[in-house]
Amino acid sequence: MIVSALTGISPNIITELKKGKPRTLELYSAHNIITLTEILPGDHIFMTDVDLEDVCTGDRGIIAEVQSINITMKRVTEWINPLLCEEKERMSARIKLKYIDMALAKRVEGREWAKPTSVCLYESSVYHAG
Repeated sequence: MIVSALTGISPNIITELKKGKPRTLELYSAHNIITLTEILPGDHIFMTDVDLEDVCTGDRGIIAEVQSINITMKRVTEWINPLLCEEKERMSARIKLKYIDMALAKRVEGREWAKPTSVCLYESSVYHAG
């Protein structure tokens, strides 16, 4: 199975998602936002705490189902001193996810700049009755 991948996610967030309740994350990393441009609600996504440059075969993570996604620009105003004001725009993505299962990366694709990252996952060989 090949799915999009979010990398460099905090282990605390992954632990929180494993509890089973849907959670909303706000992401600012350019490589993760680029990956999210190809995602729709209902898609599955691989999440790992390993940084993009280091993701390789055998890295552990989780599979989550995307419930909603919103990519926006935010304007940030910084006052350096009373006379100097700097305005910046920052892109961010809010994504609501629900935990599905644990996963292992089999192959990583799309680590180039401005390309969505995806991974081929090992198929699960242990199933849980629900």
